[in-house]
Amino acid sequence: MKKVAGVLLAGMLALNLAACGGAKETSGTNKDYPKKPLTIVAPSGAGGGWDKTARSLSKVLTETKLVEQTITVENKPGGGGTVFLAEYATQDKNNPYKLFVSSPPILINHDKKEGNSPYGYRDTTPLAQLTKDYGAIVVKADSPYQDLKSLLEAIKTNPQKVTMAGGSAPGSMDHLVAILPAYKYDVNPKAVKYVSYDGGGEALAALLGGNADAIATDTSSVGEYVKAGKVKVLAISAKKRLGGLLQDVPTFEEAGIKADFTVWRGVFGPKGMKKDEVAYWEEKLKALNKNEIWKKELQANGWESEFKDAADFKVFLDEQDKVVKELLTALGMAK
Repeated sequence: MKKVAGVLLAGMLALNLAACGGAKETSGTNKDYPKKPLTIVAPSGAGGGWDKTARSLSKVLTETKLVEQTITVENKPGGGGTVFLAEYATQDKNNPYKLFVSSPPILINHDKKEGNSPYGYRDTTPLAQLTKDYGAIVVKADSPYQDLKSLLEAIKTNPQKVTMAGGSAPGSMDHLVAILPAYKYDVNPKAVKYVSYDGGGEALAALLGGNADAIATDTSSVGEYVKAGKVKVLAISAKKRLGGLLQDVPTFEEAGIKADFTVWRGVFGPKGMKKDEVAYWEEKLKALNKNEIWKKELQANGWESEFKDAADFKVFLDEQDKVVKELLTALGMAK
């Protein structure tokens, strides 16, 4: 199994999310939509990738007047997004005034064995993929682990003495980013001591507070902490080095680990959205993707644009769901 899992981790877990997707639309129209304030939910605490994406999306849609209605951002933490999705898929399935942002955990949480969510992306209407980001292994600036190999050696020597943390549940995205380099370093992924928090902000707080030795998070979540000299990024899961504050950070492969991992982020609506409501967001999000203010927002957050419309996004999610199931099966984590 390990050989198979290794291939999946280095290749499929790389999740070079470059497939296409289609949105299932409920019949009917709503030509007056939207006629009241809207909400975009980040299914996590403040400070993580979902939170920043939701706030950037709301900010730019409002500033550019692409959307005339007021947009409010809400944080709904719990279970790496599973608590919110259970409520959304049952209580808001016909509420087109509440959208949310998500990423690979919406697939992983549904497919994993332990603590899985009965709901997944098929209980929503995928509207668009907006960005791609990458995973990062991060330690405090004064950590004894100043490169990825030294951290992996410590984990290999005594896994229970090194605490890895992340802003998503066990078996979810940050967990997979955390165990990927360890696994490729010949460490049993089940032996890695992983502690989950509700969002990247909480995970970073745990690291800075001395409750974790290292964390797995998004590259876009750590810039301000790097700039302030509070943390050091040991390696990133991109295929090539990034610019800006992380320009000197090696990739996993440069650090001796042959693997990569791409974190997509997209916008979702309720399953019961009407055709005209889906068309409205498709038009607005396409325009957003081309807008210069949005492009500046991407640059400021260290995100890369990766736009897929509703149809392409749905097909893409179908393909990625197969990859996630194969990966979790290889690791003994599939339901």
